Amino acid sequence: MRSASVSRRTNETDISVSLAIDGSGRTSVATGIGFLDHMLELLGRHALFDLDVKAAGDLHIDGHHTTEDIGIALGQAFAKALGDKRGIARYASLDLPMDETLTRVAVDLSGRPFLVFRTTFPTEKIGGFDTELVREFFIAFAMNAGLTLHVETLYGENSHHIAESCFKGLARALRRAAAVDPREGERIPSTKGAL
Repeated sequence: MRSASVSRRTNETDISVSLAIDGSGRTSVATGIGFLDHMLELLGRHALFDLDVKAAGDLHIDGHHTTEDIGIALGQAFAKALGDKRGIARYASLDLPMDETLTRVAVDLSGRPFLVFRTTFPTEKIGGFDTELVREFFIAFAMNAGLTLHVETLYGENSHHIAESCFKGLARALRRAAAVDPREGERIPSTKGAL
């Protein structure tokens, strides 16, 4: 099973992440940020990753450091669990509907980190969660997972639905891109021979 654990401790946060790519969608998430817990739970469930996340952060300031550092640790765990990427599909894209919202997510597990994030939110907060932190999570995850990630919300009116469509879209794209393609065999999915 492709799996990894990462711990990250700074003066601002203390985070542990365990991830199994070939899981069943079992999640255990406790970040101290209710909305982020919800997003990470559905990420694990829709990617079919087994995901454990525990975080303690300086939430008396705000959720920024905790959200960003979870993205860093989760990205590192994903890259570590993926290994040398032999036999994977590598690419995936899909349109993810969430009620009135439609978000497109495309991913390349290329080893070249990049994020294009074309999503705006009609509100500054979802409950107590700052909507600008959705992008902060995505950039931290993409940079540390070493993947190219494009996220674009084509339309939407409800901030909760917009955020959820982004996380579910990421989950489903990762599930497809990380899947083992039996036609690839033991090959790296690149003409370079390495990713």
